[in-house]
Amino acid sequence: MTTADPDEDLVRRVGQGDPAAIQAMVARKLPRMLALAQRMLGDPVEAEDVAQDALLRAWKQAPGWTPGKAKFDTWLHRVGLNLCYDRLRKRREIVTDAVPERPDESAAPDRGLMAADVGVRVDAALARLPDRQREAIVLCHYQELTNIEAAALMSVSVEALESLLSRGRRALRQALADMRPGAEGA
Repeated sequence: MTTADPDEDLVRRVGQGDPAAIQAMVARKLPRMLALAQRMLGDPVEAEDVAQDALLRAWKQAPGWTPGKAKFDTWLHRVGLNLCYDRLRKRREIVTDAVPERPDESAAPDRGLMAADVGVRVDAALARLPDRQREAIVLCHYQELTNIEAAALMSVSVEALESLLSRGRRALRQALADMRPGAEGA
């Protein structure tokens, strides 16, 4: 079954070297690639590198792109995820004596800081999830892919994706349980 690819014309034009198409691709895809990499890596500098590398690869692949084989957006997400996993593997290989900085988890003095604290806590809990659970949650909740699209991207069945989402959500709820209303004294 082949579905229409909304990026087909854009990719064709990028492959032909159309500067306006290249700008349009960057404008359309860079924010999503940045968001994906930021959620997967938790580091804005690394996220920028990954997003730029993914778009550079898209630009290089555009002349040979075969329409109908896969959706361009799905392919680009797979490239971004692979680049993120490469960086995560390299992180595990680095041995250091330095203790990482820990965010201040004390109560924030006002709402803006409280919201930032919540975001930091959610990001930290997300970063502690196993890679596949984090990938499933990022793709479905932050990248807003459907379960079918995310499952295809991850090369798993929809049922397996739903299991990963369920386990990931459960782990996040558990990690953030103290943030629920009425849990102050818990």
